[in-house]
Amino acid sequence: QVQLVESGGGSVQAGGSLRLSCAAFGVIYSLGCMGWFRQAPGKEREGGATIDSDGRTTYADSGMGRFTISRPSAKNTVYLQMNGLKSEDTAIYYCAAESPVCWPISERYEYSYWGRGTQVAVSS
Repeated sequence: QVQLVESGGGSVQAGGSLRLSCAAFGVIYSLGCMGWFRQAPGKEREGGATIDSDGRTTYADSGMGRFTISRPSAKNTVYLQMNGLKSEDTAIYYCAAESPVCWPISERYEYSYWGRGTQVAVSS
């Protein structure tokens, strides 16, 4: 059973930075895709950024598209570097994973594995 565990969330002032981390447990193969999504209070979950096992990245056209996703080669760990945070970035950030390939960001609910999320709060 694949388990995803996020960390790195917290409270920050507008303009600040955070780096989220997500590690996968219970898997012995390289996950084909890992990504980040978020859900703000009262809103639907939105994407996001994804990265496949070859390091190819895909970003949403807006919102989270400002951030940078990265993944060490051959590791089931993924990071999200968030700079220039704004109050509208306040949300629970979720790590997701899939194999063998990434779903399009718009198909976020097709991802098989999800973490429990880490809270990011940006104050203005």
